[in-house]
Amino acid sequence: MIAFLLMMQAAATALPPSDWAALPPLRLAAAPDYSGVMTRFVRDEVAAGRCAVAPAGGKAVVRLDLAVLVANGSNQLLRVVPRAINCPTVEQFAAGVVEKAARGNIVGPPPAGDAWFRTTITLSWDQ
Repeated sequence: MIAFLLMMQAAATALPPSDWAALPPLRLAAAPDYSGVMTRFVRDEVAAGRCAVAPAGGKAVVRLDLAVLVANGSNQLLRVVPRAINCPTVEQFAAGVVEKAARGNIVGPPPAGDAWFRTTITLSWDQ
């Protein structure tokens, strides 16, 4: 019975809550710079027709929301879940970038239990 309850608890934390706006923001000691390689990668995916973006004022803008599961008491990442933007390559690239940026860089007291946080990456370039 205890094993079943532990398995159910693990399954409950495997996915982020449905209301991402209610998640506390992920706080990093050093703000990562997403403008270089990531912007070029996303721009190339859009140019190749694998992703679509709506232009805004002569610029292409891509907003990537990600939910991040932080481990109980350690401030270590357990999971990064990108919100779908209909561009899987960019979603997964963003998840990897956030995972790398957060490694050893999360500030604030560790959560009392495994906890979800949110972060957003916004990229833009001239069209």
